[in-house]
This record gives sequence, structure tokens and C-alpha cells, in this order.
Amino acid sequence: MTTTPQHTPAQQLLDRLGPVERYGSEAPDLGDFGLPSRAYMEDMLAPVAVAGPGSRLGPLEKVHAFWFAGMSCDGCSVSVTGATSPSVESLLLGAHPGLPRVILHHPVLNVEAGPHYMRAHELALKGELDAPYVIILEGSITDETIAMETGGYWVGQGEQPWGPDGQERTVTTDEWIARLAPGAAASLAIGTCATWGGIPAAHGNPTGAMSLMDFLGKDYRSAFGVPVVNIPGCAPVGDNFTETVAAVLYFLQGFGPLPEFDELGRPAWLFGETVHRHCVRGAYYEEGSFAEDFGDPECLVEIGCWGPVVNCNITSRGAINHVGGCMNAGGACIGCTMPGFPDKFTPFYKEPPGSTVSSSASRVLGAFMRPLRRFTNGHLNREVRWDLHDDVPSGFARRKAKPGPVDHIGHKFYDALRRSTDTGRRDGEPWGKTKEWTELKDPALEDRRAHAEQPVSRGREDH
Repeated sequence: MTTTPQHTPAQQLLDRLGPVERYGSEAPDLGDFGLPSRAYMEDMLAPVAVAGPGSRLGPLEKVHAFWFAGMSCDGCSVSVTGATSPSVESLLLGAHPGLPRVILHHPVLNVEAGPHYMRAHELALKGELDAPYVIILEGSITDETIAMETGGYWVGQGEQPWGPDGQERTVTTDEWIARLAPGAAASLAIGTCATWGGIPAAHGNPTGAMSLMDFLGKDYRSAFGVPVVNIPGCAPVGDNFTETVAAVLYFLQGFGPLPEFDELGRPAWLFGETVHRHCVRGAYYEEGSFAEDFGDPECLVEIGCWGPVVNCNITSRGAINHVGGCMNAGGACIGCTMPGFPDKFTPFYKEPPGSTVSSSASRVLGAFMRPLRRFTNGHLNREVRWDLHDDVPSGFARRKAKPGPVDHIGHKFYDALRRSTDTGRRDGEPWGKTKEWTELKDPALEDRRAHAEQPVSRGREDH
């Protein structure tokens, strides 16, 4: 018995819509409508772009990037425009060493509009575009077949004569992606809505919202054999996206292999660690010190932070140019980069159930660790000279705490332990030199060693 493979949502949509036969930009009387500058953005940037045979490392001089907006808030676009490593500007101008320049087709950033804006999309569908292209989705995919039941649509981008008898109709984001994805060099989802469905796909939504990966299916491969690449975040770190784009472009140029992605298509070098492991408040957790209110400097776990179990690098990379970021600025992690967001993380700003065990254990351990560290800190906060003279010549305090008798004994014991591991104070062979090599360079070494091992007389010592 054979089974028929289940069609993906993208295939189901195309089966219902049928093929494309004509295009809107082919009309002879378009004029300057949607092109007030009488020049496409690509043409306007070309004179100042620096990508060329001398700067790039492969055959591609440029790559088109079609940016689509699904069910989104445009926060991903805002994040990416603030990226610095690399910046959007350097990608558009081909200024990033070794990469082709990126010809961006963004519904907000481009200067052209209307049929002139859709012209490149149509050329890509016809296979007449002058360079490879990638597709980028911001926001979740909707199930347009639901809206079609009542003659409507959820998310549209432009009009084309694709209706009955060549009538103009709105073309949805879903349709553009379904038609362009098979020929794309790579397909990238930016933001949690595009990568996992996000807030528009939360329980009870009427749109059937889903991720790009859900829409195209597990068997999807781009024209270059790349599955869907996911860069989550609500909104994502802009540098996470542009860095991933640069890595993919190096692969398309043939300069190196495709970088490592995890089993969910996330850049493994960016999402391989949890928030907690690089959190600026992580030491408070270790010592069992937890914030009671927002604004407190301690660990935020008990007021709703999910950092110990969330894959994200916001604490180490910051939001923009290594500045800011949720926990760095005092905000609790609500898990916005995770596939289970938001349904599995609600209610927000409530203590995660699993944190009770670990935080209780941290409190017990911290009760011992905090006093020990304060004791050591007090010892190391004093110069040796201050200990000898029993005085701290600082003018910032009228009274300075002085170590008591117990502290003095403890500090001496601490110093004895510290010096016991100082191998520089012990007799031994020079580090990194074998016995044979040392004797070869210094034949008299054995004589000196034998002399040193002789017992010393109680009288005068020979030298």
C-alpha cells in the first residue's frame, strides 16, 4: 500500500491559485507612477558601491534580497537597520570584504513603489533576474486559504493581473513566498513570528498563522540546497541577522562551507548557549540572591525570568552595538526567542515553576558562599602596607573597618593556602624543558644538583 505525500501549506495554496500567465509591470503606460526619482534604488546606489573583482572573493557581484512582511510589527526591520556588525549599509554597498553587494527590495526602505517595486519580483518569477536572489520573511505566515473562503486575504503585497481573465487582484505575502522559494538561493526567517509563528500564532488566533518553516515544509531546500534559516527574537538582535546573512553570502560565493546551524535552523554559534550563562546577574543566582522588585540589582528569576532555559545571546551581545539587552537593562527574560513562545511562557513576569528547586538550592549554598567571599574580599581590599601600619590613608571615610583578631588569623591561613600552590617558590626543573635537553645544554647541571643534595653542615656553609 502506497501513501500519497501530504502537501505543504505552500503547495496547497499554489494548487488552489494556479499558474501565473501575465505580469503587471508589462503594461506599456506605467510612466513614473511609483518611481518619483525616475531611478531604481539599485541604480542610485551603484555609483557609490564598492563591490567588484578586487574586493569580492567569488563570482557573484550582487545578490537580490526580497524582504516580505507577514503578520508583523516591523520591529525586525527596525532592529536590522540598527545593526553594526556588519551594518545594512555595508551590505548594500558591497563594502563588507569579500561579499557581493546586496540589492534589497524592502517594502518600506525602497524608493520605488507600485508596479516598479514589483518589477524585480516578476523578473525573479520568470527566471530573468540578473543575479541570484534570497527571500527574507518578517512576521508569521497566515493561512490564506481561510481568508479565501470569504473572498478576502490576510496580508497583501501589491497587485497583479492574476485574477480571472487577467483581472487585477491582491497578491499575498504567502503567495509570493510560495512561488519564489523554490528558485531562491536561500530562505531566511527573521524574528520569532517568522521562525516559529510567534504571537500571531498564539492559541485562539483566527488566521492559522505559522512559521516559514511550517509553511514550506521539512523537505524544503533552496536552489543551493539550504533549508530554511531561522534567526529568532522579538525583536531579534540586528547583528545576529546581518552576521548570519554575511555567513550565508560567503557560502553562496563559494568561499567556505555553510556555517553550523542547529537542528531547528538557528545559527549554532549565536544560539548555542542560554541567556543565563552569560547574564550579568548570573553570579547573584549562584549566591542565592534574588530580586524582589523590578529595579533590584539581583537575579531576576523569582520575578519571572526564564533565562536559565532560553537560547539567546542578548546578554553577551546586547541589543544594538553591544549596548542594552533585556537582562542587562533590568528586564526579565520572557523567552521570546523560543519556539514555545508565547503560549508556553505565560503568564509573564511570574516565577517559572522549575526555578523553585534550583533557587532554593542556590539559597542554601549561597548562605555559605556569601560570607566566605565577603571575608576574602575584605582581605584583598587592603594593601599589605595598610596591614603592617594598621592604617588606611583614604580621605573618603572618617572610619575604616579594621580586621579583628579572628580576621588576622583567617587571613594568615588564607595566605598560607594561596602560597602553597605557588610553584614558582619550589625547586624544580625549568618549565617546558626535558631532563635530556637540559643536560645537553648544561653538562654541569648534574654536578650542581648533586652538590645541592649534600647535607649542610652545622658550621660554616660552603659556597
